[in-house]
Amino acid sequence: MESVHAVLIDIDGVLTVSWEPLPGAVEALRRIRASGLGVALVTNTTSRTRASIAATLSGAGFPVDAEDILTAPAVTAAYLAERHPGARCTLLNSGDIAEDLAGVTLLDDTGAGTGTATDTDTVPDVVVVGGAGPEFGYAALNRAFGHLQRGARLVAMHRNLYWRTDRGLQLDSGAFLLGLERAARTEAEITGKPAPAFFETALARLGVGPGEALMVGDDIESDVLAAQRTGITGVLVKTGKYLPESHRAASGEPDHVLDSFANLPALLDAAAGR
Repeated sequence: MESVHAVLIDIDGVLTVSWEPLPGAVEALRRIRASGLGVALVTNTTSRTRASIAATLSGAGFPVDAEDILTAPAVTAAYLAERHPGARCTLLNSGDIAEDLAGVTLLDDTGAGTGTATDTDTVPDVVVVGGAGPEFGYAALNRAFGHLQRGARLVAMHRNLYWRTDRGLQLDSGAFLLGLERAARTEAEITGKPAPAFFETALARLGVGPGEALMVGDDIESDVLAAQRTGITGVLVKTGKYLPESHRAASGEPDHVLDSFANLPALLDAAAGR
């Protein structure tokens, strides 16, 4: 902890819930910024672009801009360019994230005219799954299943089963992803957390090694333990989607557990001997 030079921070459930700041979160992030530590907000959120997220957070008082934010869609665009160059993709997602999928060829197989290309007869090379919402109805899921049966690859931005809102826990795309994998007898390529490449991208942006960073999250598996497996110090907060039963049943133990993000500056100060 005394060698920490950068902090990776999940957004939803750590800094905010339904985009409303959690108590003490704004001041805590200001203190971390003032200490000179590097900061990256790393999120599996797929409903908003980096620019939109930055505008919402800065409007709430958080000292951040778009360059501080790394989203699963942005990482997915880079992943597709590297692993599936030139691929024709169909996107199943709730929210407009086209801005963060720059360079990705999106087919509109719904006939709704919302993609960058329209061809309902073309079988995509890749089915890309983002975050769940009303768009995840039978017709859309069955259409994706058909593409997979005809040879399309399956790329998913995350495996989150649920997330926390001001209305409680809400079902996320991980639940649907399991069904698609089982039915199509395939396995998704995951680009967001908990994929190691996601954390490595964040570290590279900050110019630090795993031993110089810590990760703060409310998801013990995808945020904290996944980061720890890459050598990053893990900090679990008891807000957002945190559930005691999930903590007890987890595949490992976090390096640190805090009641909330508001307690992080004190932990950092204690480690630094301040």
